[in-house]
Amino acid sequence: MLRYTLMRLGIFAGCLVVVWGLVYSGLAPRGLGASNGLWIIMLALVFSAPISFVVLRKERDRASVQIVRRVDRMKANLEANRNQEDVADESSRAQGQTS
Repeated sequence: MLRYTLMRLGIFAGCLVVVWGLVYSGLAPRGLGASNGLWIIMLALVFSAPISFVVLRKERDRASVQIVRRVDRMKANLEANRNQEDVADESSRAQGQTS
């Protein structure tokens, strides 16, 4: 998961540098007034999203498999804890009835 995130940030940083170069060279339009920085960030996001969607497909699938494994493991742990609580409740009830 961390690897996917770092790769996605790397693609965004690369797009940010390219867009910054295009805006300051005059090939891409500048933002209005003081919004030029925000404009550059927004353009970089727009360009990096489809690139990372296509390029990082396999890495995204690997990350989702890891997440599914974690969720399944947490569900199994919760179910085991519930079963332990049920057994403890039943044994305490049984002890209370025999006393």
